[in-house]
Amino acid sequence: MSRNFLVVDPEDNLDVLRGLASPVRVKILKLLHVEGPMNGNDIAEKLELPQSTVSTNIQILESAGLIRTETQKARKGNQKICHSTFDEVLVMFKEDVKPLKSNTIEVAMPLGLYTSCHVSAPCGLCSADGIIGLLDVPDTFLEPDRMKAGLIWFTRGYLEYQFPNNAKLSQTTIEAIEFSMELSSEVPGTSEDWPSDITLSVNGTEIGTWMSPGDFGDKRGVYTPAWWKLKGSQYGTHKTWRITADGTFMDGERISAVSLADLDLANRHSIRLRIAVKDDAKHPGGLNIFGRGFGNHDQDIVMRLHSADM
Repeated sequence: MSRNFLVVDPEDNLDVLRGLASPVRVKILKLLHVEGPMNGNDIAEKLELPQSTVSTNIQILESAGLIRTETQKARKGNQKICHSTFDEVLVMFKEDVKPLKSNTIEVAMPLGLYTSCHVSAPCGLCSADGIIGLLDVPDTFLEPDRMKAGLIWFTRGYLEYQFPNNAKLSQTTIEAIEFSMELSSEVPGTSEDWPSDITLSVNGTEIGTWMSPGDFGDKRGVYTPAWWKLKGSQYGTHKTWRITADGTFMDGERISAVSLADLDLANRHSIRLRIAVKDDAKHPGGLNIFGRGFGNHDQDIVMRLHSADM
């Protein structure tokens, strides 16, 4: 199960909102979503619209990033094939963007606000109030209530989050970028000796892998609700990754040569963070992510941008 989501902040993504602000363009998106990729002539025929109307609106959708196109050979010349880019578009006001110091911006990303996912069972989500959807059913990760998630677990696969690149918006130069979160392995029940290789990627570039030692259930997490069974995952280890011009560091120790230059931040409006247990991991021991209301730290996935000239 793999789906793509777009999170839109009305203040930052007016081009996307303009792209959606047309009955014709919405019909085109729905058609591509339901029936799959097709060329402009087929779209015009299906929707009973003039070719010129369809062509104009395809250009607007492509400019907004809501569809992508590719050129393929046809019987006579070439044809442009249109693909739907996202399965869901979520319009939300990002209230968790706040300045810390004069040179730091922090963004707290709720666990359930992932923009792409592909997971395998055993897996599940829950909020502070209860289980979300069905346990061990990957399609549950598409439930609208996922936005309330405070604990997410899966065996293999990934979640991807799209953070706003606020440094680009304010035209400042990033000197370091940090991600912090509370993580553990995932095993049916719990086990302190259950290693798992958890890999982080930023903008499609792997920045490093951390081997979680286990899935902890020896005592209740400080913030884990009382209804959550004691035999279930209770807390994790708080980890911080920091990418600088000199490489990537985890909790202060250099773990890879991947630097800011490899992430191409200056040319991107967003920063994509992927948290994964890869299929070829040496220790494929699953993953728990603890957010607000669970674990020992009561925090979302946090990104910090550090700059010298903010």
